[in-house]
Amino acid sequence: MLVSLTVGKVDAGVTIEFPSILLPPDIASGSIVDINVSRNKNSEAAAERSFRQLQDQILASFGSAEPSPPVLRCRNATQTSVVLEWDPIQLATADLISLALYRNGQKAGNIPKPLSMHTTKISGLAVDTEYTFHLVLRTTAGTFSSQRVTVRTHKMTDLSGITITTGILPAAVREGLTAAVERIGAKIVDGVRIDTTHFVTTEGRGVQWEKANELNIPIVRPEWVDACERNGRILGVTKFYLDALRVGPPFEERPGTAGTVGSPPMATGPTPAPPPPPQKDSPQVGASTSSPQPAQLSPETLARQKDEGGAESESSDSEQDDEQEQKAKLGGQDEQKMLADERDEKQLVTRPKPTVEDEDETEEEEEEATAQDDKGGKSPGDGSSFQDVAL
Repeated sequence: MLVSLTVGKVDAGVTIEFPSILLPPDIASGSIVDINVSRNKNSEAAAERSFRQLQDQILASFGSAEPSPPVLRCRNATQTSVVLEWDPIQLATADLISLALYRNGQKAGNIPKPLSMHTTKISGLAVDTEYTFHLVLRTTAGTFSSQRVTVRTHKMTDLSGITITTGILPAAVREGLTAAVERIGAKIVDGVRIDTTHFVTTEGRGVQWEKANELNIPIVRPEWVDACERNGRILGVTKFYLDALRVGPPFEERPGTAGTVGSPPMATGPTPAPPPPPQKDSPQVGASTSSPQPAQLSPETLARQKDEGGAESESSDSEQDDEQEQKAKLGGQDEQKMLADERDEKQLVTRPKPTVEDEDETEEEEEEATAQDDKGGKSPGDGSSFQDVAL
C-alpha cells in the first residue's frame, strides 16, 4: 500500500499521526507495522507544471490587456447643435464605472448606457462659437481620457450642417428637393438618425414620420428648403411646419382696411358735434332787475299793445301792475336796510359794543342767529361773551 503525503511544515520535532483507516485490515493491537518514507520528485514536478499553466492562463485572460482611451470625433455641426460620436469602449478585463462628457473643461454630464450608446447630441449652443469636447472613462483599472475635439458652430449663412430625411413626397417634388439640397451644400440621409436636423414631407404618416415625432425632429414642408435657398441663410421652421396653417397677410396690411384683426372698420369722417346743453330755466319775474319795466317801453310799443285787443291789453296791464308791486316791495326792503345800516353806524359811534336789541333789527344778524339755532349752538347775542363763544 502506497500512501502519499504532502509536507506542509517541517521543524525540529516532527510528529506524524498515522490514521488507522490507512492500516491493513488484519492489523490489530500489538501488531508491528513498517512504514517507509521517501520523496516523490516526479509528483512534485507534475504539480509544479500544473500550477504554472494555471497562472499563465489567468495572466492571459485578465492581465495582458488594459482599457483603451475613448476615441472621440465630431459627426455633424449646425448653428446651435453638435453631434459627437466615439468608438466602442474597450474595457479589457476592467469594470466600467462611468463615461463623462466635458465641454470647455467642465463636466457636461454622464453618458447613459455607454457600452451600447456611441453618439450624443449637444443642443442649445451659440451661433458661430468654438467649443472643445473630450470624454473621460473611469474603470476599475484606472481613468482614461480621450483626445480633445474642437468644434465651431456654423454661421446663419452656412447651410452645410442641414441633414434632411425625406418622407412621403411626389416624384417631381423629390427631384426638386434633391437639387436644392445639393445647391445649398446640405445632405440627405436615409432614415431618421441622431444627426437628422429636419424631416421633409408632404404627408404626416409613415414609420419614419413617427420616429421623427418621437425624436422631436422638426417636420417641415419642402418650401422650407426653397426659402432657405432664396434667402441665403437658415430660416425658422415655425411657418413651414407640416401642420401649420397657411394664412394670408395680416388684416391691417390688406388694402382698403384699417384697424386690427377682427375689429370693425373705424369711421374716417368728421366727428359729429355733441348736442348743446339744455338751457337753464329763465329767472322769475322780480328775481332780477333785467326784465323790462313799464317805464322802459316806448310809446309805439304801448300803442301797438292797445290796438292788438282787449285781452292782450288786459294781460299786459296786469303784468305791469305785478311788476310795480314787486318793485315797490323791493324798494321798501332796500329803504329798511339802508335805515338799519345808518342806525348801526350811529350806534357804533356812540357805543363800542352793539346791544342785543340793535343786532336783532338787522337782517344779516337774524340769518346768523337762525343758522346757529338750527345747529344747536349759541349766538353772540344770547348773553355770552366773545371769549366763551371762542372756547
